[in-house]
Amino acid sequence: MLDFISPHISGTLPFIYRGLQLTIFITFAGFFFGFIIGALTGLMRLSNNKIIYGIATVYIELVRGTPILVQALFLYFGISDVVGINFSAVTAGIIAISINAGAYIAEIVRGGVESIDKGQREAGRSIGLSSSQTMRYIIWPQAFRRMIPPLGNQFIISLKDTSIFAIISLNEVTYLMRQYVSTTASPFVPYIMLCLAYLVITIPAMVILRRVERKLDV
Repeated sequence: MLDFISPHISGTLPFIYRGLQLTIFITFAGFFFGFIIGALTGLMRLSNNKIIYGIATVYIELVRGTPILVQALFLYFGISDVVGINFSAVTAGIIAISINAGAYIAEIVRGGVESIDKGQREAGRSIGLSSSQTMRYIIWPQAFRRMIPPLGNQFIISLKDTSIFAIISLNEVTYLMRQYVSTTASPFVPYIMLCLAYLVITIPAMVILRRVERKLDV
C-alpha cells in the first residue's frame, strides 16, 4: 500500500506548490478588486437616486443569479468572440473573482451600513459633519467591524471558487492536479492531496477569522 501511495505523494507536491501560488495570487488580487467594486456598489444601493440604485441592483442580481463558471467562460471565450479582446486565463480568473465577489460584498456592505442605528447619522449631522463625513468618520468604521466576519467567509468562498477556473486551463492547483492524474491514470491519492492542499489554506484562515471576531466582539 505504501509503495502505491508514496510515489504519488512525492509526485503531486511540486504540482501543489506551483498551483497554490497561482491560486492564492488570484484569490487575493480578485478579492482586493472585488472589495473595491463591492464597497462602491453597496453604497450605490443605499443611494436615493433611482438610476444609481438601479445600476447597482442590476449588477448585483445579474452576477448573483448566474454561476461563476458561466461568468468565467463568458470572459475567456465570449468576449473575445464578440469584441476581439483576448484575456489570458489569469486575467479572466481575476476579473471573474472580482466581479463575482464584488456582488456579494456589495450586499455585505449594504447590510453593514444599514445595521448602524440612524441616530448615528443624526448625531454626525448635529455636530456639523456633512453626509460624506458622517459616513467616513462615524458610520463606516462601525459598519466595517460588523462586515469582517462575512467578508472573511466570502474570501474563503472566493478561494474555493478558483478551482472552477480549471475549465479555462488556468494553471491553478486543481488544473495542475488534473494534469497529473491524466498522465498517471491514478486519481485516488492525487485528489486526496488536492483536498488537503485546500484545507491547509482554508482551516488557518477560518481560525484567524474566529480570533478576529472574538477580539472585535462582532
